[in-house]
Amino acid sequence: MTLPAQFKKENSENIFIYHYVEEMIADYTKYVKETFDDSDITVAELPFLIRIRFSEETTQKELVELFRVSEGYTAKLLRKFEEKGYLTRCEDPTNRRKKIVELTSRGIEKTDELIELINGWEIKVTKNMSDEEVKTLKSLLFKVVEP
Repeated sequence: MTLPAQFKKENSENIFIYHYVEEMIADYTKYVKETFDDSDITVAELPFLIRIRFSEETTQKELVELFRVSEGYTAKLLRKFEEKGYLTRCEDPTNRRKKIVELTSRGIEKTDELIELINGWEIKVTKNMSDEEVKTLKSLLFKVVEP
């Protein structure tokens, strides 16, 4: 990662967490654009498939709330993923207005590729850390985001 000049080891405790997150997102986005060549999915769309993969059961409405995007955008994106054969949407038997979103086998294959991509980036950015430090980092990040 190439850091801005204000990022110095001697003042690392005084840098806002926001700035660290911003740099990590920028580096991840650059990594994905350089590594992942797929005309089917944009960088902005990747998180949707990954979240669906790791959700036991999710609905279209939950995705709207999770990503804080419009219902129209989510419906359009899910329709695109359906057309590509990555997922299906079906009515919830207990509430016909709800649409349950599930990956197909092709969607699982696609998310396997995405998981490899994410893992590659994690290995890249933690290469100077021990396994224990990575474990500690993930534990601390969980504390940051837990409700």
